Amino acid sequence: MSRPALALLLAWVAAPALAQHDHDAHAGHRQHADDAPRTQAAERTDHAAHAGHAAHATAPAVPVPPPTDADRAAAVPPGGIDLHAMHGAHAHHFVLFDRLEALRGDGDTGVGWDISAWYGGDLHRLWLRGEGVREDGATAAQTELLYGHPLTPWWDLLAGVRVDHGDGADRAWAALGVQGLAPYRFEVEATAWVDRHGHVEAGVEVERETLLSQRLILQSSLEARVALRDDPARQVEAGPVALEAGLRLRWEIDRRFAPYVGVSHERALGGSADRRRAAGDDVRHTRVVAGVRFWF
Repeated sequence: MSRPALALLLAWVAAPALAQHDHDAHAGHRQHADDAPRTQAAERTDHAAHAGHAAHATAPAVPVPPPTDADRAAAVPPGGIDLHAMHGAHAHHFVLFDRLEALRGDGDTGVGWDISAWYGGDLHRLWLRGEGVREDGATAAQTELLYGHPLTPWWDLLAGVRVDHGDGADRAWAALGVQGLAPYRFEVEATAWVDRHGHVEAGVEVERETLLSQRLILQSSLEARVALRDDPARQVEAGPVALEAGLRLRWEIDRRFAPYVGVSHERALGGSADRRRAAGDDVRHTRVVAGVRFWF
């Protein structure tokens, strides 16, 4: 092969390698330039530019005059603004079936329920609360109709009537109590009742929900009742009357609907337990429950 031909062949082979080397060198220079720290002068220039843009963007084109007395009078209606009317003007409603369950205990089966509902606004609400059990062919239930008014952002004052109904004699009570959210997210209902014969009772119910997962929730409850006077017709003696505790584990298929399983235990206390024993009735009831919880 002649020397000119050999030189041409070597130049053709070396050209891509040289081009790649130049490309890598330029890329390296760009990388070093991007990684190099910015100078204070450059930063001051950028800050000044941004400040100038911000001042230009926020400066009003035409000065806004201060409001006059006539402007203020036109903005506020005669008599001022009724904040209570603003917050309580719209009526809403809410219905919660906290417990609608089948239960089984000591060879007996039955059903139980615990329902609460309200209608009204932020300041004035009408409450309906009901709970009961039908077991072994006998029903024991109570229903309350109450007016509610907020005492604080977390507590309401309730006043109204309670009616006991079932297989025994019906009885009406006047009711006064509070309900709300205590520290550590304990939901509390505390109510006192008095009937026309002067029998006085009080009850406290505490519930707490523990989030085990996004859908799995454990609800624990504890309820206690006391009486100030003997009530032989209801096997009640002055002092502690009964204590009921429950655990229910629910799975929220939807926020509005959740099936659950659980257990509840009820026990008569003090002289009331003695009266039940004398009548041949049980003083303890342990039940396995399964049901649904839903609201709308």
